[in-house]
Amino acid sequence: MTTKKIRIGLVGSGYMGKAHAIAYHNAMVAFAIPKGVLVCEMLADASPELAAEKAKELGFSRSTGDWKTLVNDPDIEVVDICAPNFLHKEIALAAIAAGKHVYSEKPLALNADDAKDMTQAAELAGVKTLVGFNYIKNPTVQFAKQLIERGDIGEVVHFRGVFNEDYLADENVPFSWRLQKQFAGTGALNDLASHIVQLAIHLVSPITSLCADLKIVHEQRPLSQGSSASKGGFGQVENDDQAHMMVRFENGAQGTIEASRIAWGKKNGLSFEVTGTKGSLTFDQETLSELSLYIAEGNPQTQGFKRILVGPEHPDYSAFCVSAGHGLGYNDMKAVEVRDLYKSIVNDTPLWPDFRAATQVNIILDKVIESYENRAWVEVEQYDGEQK
Repeated sequence: MTTKKIRIGLVGSGYMGKAHAIAYHNAMVAFAIPKGVLVCEMLADASPELAAEKAKELGFSRSTGDWKTLVNDPDIEVVDICAPNFLHKEIALAAIAAGKHVYSEKPLALNADDAKDMTQAAELAGVKTLVGFNYIKNPTVQFAKQLIERGDIGEVVHFRGVFNEDYLADENVPFSWRLQKQFAGTGALNDLASHIVQLAIHLVSPITSLCADLKIVHEQRPLSQGSSASKGGFGQVENDDQAHMMVRFENGAQGTIEASRIAWGKKNGLSFEVTGTKGSLTFDQETLSELSLYIAEGNPQTQGFKRILVGPEHPDYSAFCVSAGHGLGYNDMKAVEVRDLYKSIVNDTPLWPDFRAATQVNIILDKVIESYENRAWVEVEQYDGEQK
């Protein structure tokens, strides 16, 4: 393995920024990456003071209150974008122009046109790109993919995916940038449904058409201190609290996808069911190291779902734990992402999901809006299938 240092510049130190910082440290231990190869070099945030505080907390050597300083620093090789959605395009394009590899959180962009611009720029520049659809890195989901690909449940005929959380279930949660189209784009659609859409493509096949519905449930929220988004003490919510869609896949399967940010009691309520001609499997992210598998063979009296506790026999699990049933965590999935980033840079191999794959998700999300506005089924462009 190389001992060449790969210096990371992180933009944003909030929830996801902290998860990425933890992942850089954990990936070196879990995957035997030589100590010190992944260097947390510089952190950028909204002010010099905040950046300095978070750099010290998260283990970065330097800090800046201007992300452009980070992007243009000659020592930075990877620009890691954990900033709000509306900043992704500008930061990514600047990083690509500076010849940096880019690791961005999802959604890649506010819309498909912006995502295409980012993809085309990255591919022309020849830089590596990775987008944080981390749930596919879960060993349990990787195992589910293996079962489907080797035909254990037969031909896939149906997918049902759900991603519900309750972080905005209380109507008194203050107004924020996440509720404004210019900063967040869509709501539950971008934030949550994007993960399920990407998982559906990964586990089944490309989505070719869809019919969708969106709804804002809490139309106004109280303003935070200092906000000027509205008068009268309330901000007008501009994007969806709930998103629902019926989908058709390239392989002939049907499916449903739903997401909500107002579903009381759901904390990380990502789940899916895949039905095949010979069996089915189910997964719930809140028990992220378990998979339920039903195989339709044998004595009908003893048929039923088998509870599989993921362990060292399954993809990537052994890097974190030597025993089944102990379970992994959210940050472990991010460490797998970082491992993939490291291997791609060192070996000059493709990364996935890259900007092109993430653009396909943005295309689908745009089609959800089109379907909702026109109250009709719509066809989905297959951008990710094009030659690079």
